[in-house]
Amino acid sequence: MPAARPRVLLVTDLAYQARGRRYCDEDIRLSARLREDFDVALCHPLDAAALMDGFDVVLVRNSGPVLDYRAGYEDFRRRALERGTRVYNQLTGRADMAGKQYLLDLSAAGYPVIPTVDRAEDLARLPVVPEYVVKPKLGADSIGLRIVPRDELGSVAYDGVLVQPLIPFTYEVSFYFVDDAFQYALYAPDPEQRWRLEPYEPTAADLDFARRFVAWNTVEHGIQRVDACRTPEGGLLLVELEDLNPYLSLDLVDEAALERFLAALKASLHALATRS
Repeated sequence: MPAARPRVLLVTDLAYQARGRRYCDEDIRLSARLREDFDVALCHPLDAAALMDGFDVVLVRNSGPVLDYRAGYEDFRRRALERGTRVYNQLTGRADMAGKQYLLDLSAAGYPVIPTVDRAEDLARLPVVPEYVVKPKLGADSIGLRIVPRDELGSVAYDGVLVQPLIPFTYEVSFYFVDDAFQYALYAPDPEQRWRLEPYEPTAADLDFARRFVAWNTVEHGIQRVDACRTPEGGLLLVELEDLNPYLSLDLVDEAALERFLAALKASLHALATRS
């Protein structure tokens, strides 16, 4: 008898409506390719805690902002940690998985991050610009984000929010990793069209920038997306380190990059499924 194939529970919200992206299409196609190596079932994030014991790995993919089901996610996370459930991405991520506090921590530590504060008394640490971005520490998908003129910063209630300067940039670029291995990069040439992405060939300096944040996060198994903006001076600044359920834009990568990514993801899932 052949050995049983590993069982993967792919957590996704196929009905979630994301701006400029079709989450459902990506996960339907991804699940079809994963079935080449695994027995795969799909479930909504609110069903994951009840179903996860029947699977070797729980793969969290395009499950939508946790804000929409905070209590359900916390229950899933607690039960998975208690039972030692193999979750991909692993639940110890220090970036978006835990909120936006990491932007404050990295900014304070001198990493190349958009300057970030969360107290009125720290506003002097930010560059003087006409407008500022105010966003929730537990925000996602631009939910709750607003632009505030400098002369209105005094009216901001600093209760669970971050403040950053609205800085000019020439484009945004995203670097995609499986575990700690770089896979591909995409960029948005038009700053007004965040999800109109094209293939991007990173330089050695670009990859050094992205790998610095992946190394900081110490996620051993999972998919991470490092989002950055290119400043007019030519440098990169971190916008976001997505380590919970990063959208992958797999429909925009070429065939060779797609196959490399799938091979890396399958190998990583196999290794996790068989880990004692």
